[in-house]
Amino acid sequence: MNTFYLNLVAASLLMLSISPVQADSTQRLKAVQQYVDTVLDKAGDHYHGDKPTPLLADGIDPRTGNQLEWHFPGGRTAVLSNFSAQQNLMRVLVGLSHLTGDARYHQRAADNVKYYFDHYQDKNGLLIWGGHRFVDLKTLQAEGPSEKERVHELKNAYPYYDLMFEVNKPAAERFIRAFWNAHLYDWKIMETSRHGEYGKKMGDLWNNKFEQQPPFFATKGLSFLNAGNDLIYSASMLYKYNNEAGALVWAKRLAEQYVLPRDKTTGLGVYQFTQALKRESTTDDADTQSKYGDRAQRQFGPEFGPSALEGNMMLKGRTSTIYSENALMQLQLASDLGNDGKDLQKWTLDGLKAFAKYAYDAANNSFRPMIANGKDLSNYELPRDGYYGKKGTVLKPYKATSDFMLSYARAYSQDNDADLWKVVRGIAMGQDLGDMGSKPGESMKVNLATSNNDPYAVFALLDIYQTSKVKDYLTLAETVADNIVATKLHNGFFMESSDRQYADIDSIDPYAILALDAVLNNKQGAVAPFLNGAGFTEGAYLMPDGTSRISTSDNEIFALNVGEQLKPNNKK
Repeated sequence: MNTFYLNLVAASLLMLSISPVQADSTQRLKAVQQYVDTVLDKAGDHYHGDKPTPLLADGIDPRTGNQLEWHFPGGRTAVLSNFSAQQNLMRVLVGLSHLTGDARYHQRAADNVKYYFDHYQDKNGLLIWGGHRFVDLKTLQAEGPSEKERVHELKNAYPYYDLMFEVNKPAAERFIRAFWNAHLYDWKIMETSRHGEYGKKMGDLWNNKFEQQPPFFATKGLSFLNAGNDLIYSASMLYKYNNEAGALVWAKRLAEQYVLPRDKTTGLGVYQFTQALKRESTTDDADTQSKYGDRAQRQFGPEFGPSALEGNMMLKGRTSTIYSENALMQLQLASDLGNDGKDLQKWTLDGLKAFAKYAYDAANNSFRPMIANGKDLSNYELPRDGYYGKKGTVLKPYKATSDFMLSYARAYSQDNDADLWKVVRGIAMGQDLGDMGSKPGESMKVNLATSNNDPYAVFALLDIYQTSKVKDYLTLAETVADNIVATKLHNGFFMESSDRQYADIDSIDPYAILALDAVLNNKQGAVAPFLNGAGFTEGAYLMPDGTSRISTSDNEIFALNVGEQLKPNNKK
């Protein structure tokens, strides 16, 4: 356990006439405040004298205070400051001000938004951020991997639009319109792409004509749901804050594209609503470029026929996008938009129920790897190299984790369906949280001795408590939150391990603690709803031996322990 934290609690109990529960809440909040103060100090702009910007570095070495640098092939470095990968922190800053009454944190978040709009918004409205663009905190210049052509990309990022509209409504509107303008290649057929061009001439946007295409029609652009999610969310928020009816029409139209190709028998899917247009041929199974056609069809088609398409592959990672990130976002929109969000709610609930029915194995608390038509791929050995692994790779069921528990708990809060609760209950048992009950509050036995320290579990338990008002769920959430502080707070930062090289300032651990504090103090609106969004940076990275590591993600760097180095992938 974290001795400093426990001593802090004990000292407070001796000095103050408050209950242990109040003391725990107070000390958890103090731990978050100390963390935020540390982040703002260590990750701040130390390069511009008496006129520092409000910008922040994405990562910090907690032992030295050194800020995380990106190493470009060729030897250049840049201090990584990617505002799209700081959106959870922005929500933490605002929530902390609401809970403590200290306006400095909200102001710092607002200053970041204002600075970005003032300095890093292109002529049409796109921001310099996302998977392949960021700012060098030292030089304040826009950066990005050249091999990625410095395109705009958001995948399950879910920017804090509430704050953006609060700070500069016209700039927020411009961004969302430019976002759609850049990422829809052909509005008539809804051809989308995860990559958007900066400076693209503005088109007709919501006034474009649309013709519904058949499921899985072939396009050059890849309609990945993780990119579609951000488009859906942004346009819906534009409707929420600007009553822009056309934006909602297109947001729903895009959301429906991922529903229409669902398997008619199982209701499962989909991760893409198009398939890659085959533009060239190859006999090399290991070359998985999309120009050779649908990669699932190439690898699985000979055995499983035409249904084996990328959009239909219900495999680990892709199912998280469908049934966690997309589900949480659309359920929140359903709550925010009321009657205007009813169809989003129905599509989401129907999908979660189908996934529970066909993929969830309660006996092992796992999900089966599947094709959307119901074909179980558990223990299937890949017969050839391809996009989903090398020949001989065996597909295995994968554990149902707390991020799924959260999406099912939130779904249950909107539809008290027994099939949804079954998944919540099963995952909770599998995550050492005890028995949530045959239904909320019935035949339950929560595990208050759990060592679980997962922030997703806190968010899920809060949803269950809000639905049921059964105090045991809230007490269990406090136990998990205490475990987070006791095991993850290292050198002032929330980290998975004290051995990590860098602390990620966008950690959701403090976010979960603030959400708990808001519920305990009946201030639920003080903290923004959690959507499981996160930004990232990805591109070529210079290795110590002088070679370039292709397709390196900052998440891989954050996972390194002291003394570890990235493992080579494709050297160049």
